[in-house]
Amino acid sequence: MASGEWPALEKGAVLNGREKAKHYKELVIWQKGMLLANGVYGLTARFPADERFGLVSQMRRAAVSVPSNIAEGQARHGTREFLQFLSHASGSLAELETQLLLSIDLKYCAKDDVEEVAGLISELQKMIAALRRTLENSLATRH
Repeated sequence: MASGEWPALEKGAVLNGREKAKHYKELVIWQKGMLLANGVYGLTARFPADERFGLVSQMRRAAVSVPSNIAEGQARHGTREFLQFLSHASGSLAELETQLLLSIDLKYCAKDDVEEVAGLISELQKMIAALRRTLENSLATRH
């Protein structure tokens, strides 16, 4: 899916706690997760062929897991469930970051090659943490 098929990053994106997204595609956090997955696919396409079923497969699964968990959590319509899926997405980011560092150590890619992907990982980690705090606070004020 090309990024042009998603709503614009600025349009309808809701992380300010004031609006609720009607669809996960409206979430900036999901959109950035999709950019991350696309970036990882591009990066790993240049890895050695003998890593296709090893590190490449692991990295791609972890990257795809991020927007997938965000989408599934938002689609469940329950705050507690969304928090659980955000936790899974956060875990996948940590896994992917570790694999990225290993890829550099193994000389499958250079540090310069991973800057964009590493930046998205960092940004998504912060966004997930902020969204979790917002959702946890909304749960606390309901009770």
